[in-house]
Amino acid sequence: MKLQRFIAVARKESIHVVRDWRSLVLAIAIPMLLIALFGYALTMDLKQVPTAVWDQSQTAQSRELLGLLDGSAYFSVDHYTGGYRDLTDMLDAGAIMVALVIPADFADRSRAGQPVEIQALIDGTDANNATLAIGYVNAIGRIYNSRTRVAAGAGRGGAGQVSLEPRAWYNPEMESRNVIIPGIIALVMVVIAAMLTSVTMAREWETGTMEQLISTPIQVPELVLGKVVPYFVIGLADVAIAVAMGHWIFDVPLRGSTGLLFLSASVFLTGALFLGLLLSIVLKTQVLANQIALFTGYLPTLLLSGFVFGIYNMPAAIQAITFIVPARYFITLLRGIFLKGIGLEVLGLNAALLTIYAAVMVFLSHRKMKLKLEG
Repeated sequence: MKLQRFIAVARKESIHVVRDWRSLVLAIAIPMLLIALFGYALTMDLKQVPTAVWDQSQTAQSRELLGLLDGSAYFSVDHYTGGYRDLTDMLDAGAIMVALVIPADFADRSRAGQPVEIQALIDGTDANNATLAIGYVNAIGRIYNSRTRVAAGAGRGGAGQVSLEPRAWYNPEMESRNVIIPGIIALVMVVIAAMLTSVTMAREWETGTMEQLISTPIQVPELVLGKVVPYFVIGLADVAIAVAMGHWIFDVPLRGSTGLLFLSASVFLTGALFLGLLLSIVLKTQVLANQIALFTGYLPTLLLSGFVFGIYNMPAAIQAITFIVPARYFITLLRGIFLKGIGLEVLGLNAALLTIYAAVMVFLSHRKMKLKLEG
């Protein structure tokens, strides 16, 4: 392998990139667009749930309970009604998600220390949000019960109550964007790699310039590596944009090593780029190579990497499939570096598996290109 020929191929491909300015603009704009869309639109948090109340008690005790409900960040009590008909109509229309019915004897039973049932009607058309809403309602009820027991104990001169104070490590604000934004980096890199390198070899076959390259003294490693280098630079620039937007726009903490972050990104990017290149070599058609690259890269990263859906919630057969999805290991690395600030002493296995994936893609691309030229 001669450096001069390698540089010549890389320069030739760089000229293609600069001339096709639309693709270059997309390569920069798409990461920004994806981060903005996912960062603002995709959230797993449930806040300010529209809530209606039928308060049959109308007492200080019921108002205290409603104060806890409306004063939290999770519920917004916008409607007070006088019957089930109004609650049903609002639930049917989607105007509210939670309807609370407080019985008339709420205050009497509460003062007497007797159990009292409060009915909570939840719109279950979105099962995930409904489950969260039920949990939040139960939490508000436990807080009210705790306050009532403490007040009763203080009135009798009793002992204090035991208070459980949970604390979340690594993401104390419990913000879903802190989990989502690191995962978007993997998604961005897969999309960019699929869009760029999946057409580079196919373009040579379609335009007839591959025969000219074959007639030169150029060797396969010089051709393959030279084709990838310009897109590798673009990919790292996209990573820098994604990290900067996550930190400065969405306030996602970066507690770990920036160097380790970019090193991990470089390894994953290498594998993604050479996967696109491999498809371009095999298929020889730009449109088909691009579509299959998006299908084999984007969908597994979105669905099977743990980016949106927890792997532990998947069926056992699907969990087994996720082990061959490289984005699974990369997203684990990203979240460990971003949120936990840990390094290779904990993430070493994920980094090793990611390196193996990149090495396999480089080998297969080189091997397939060599067979194409010899055939």
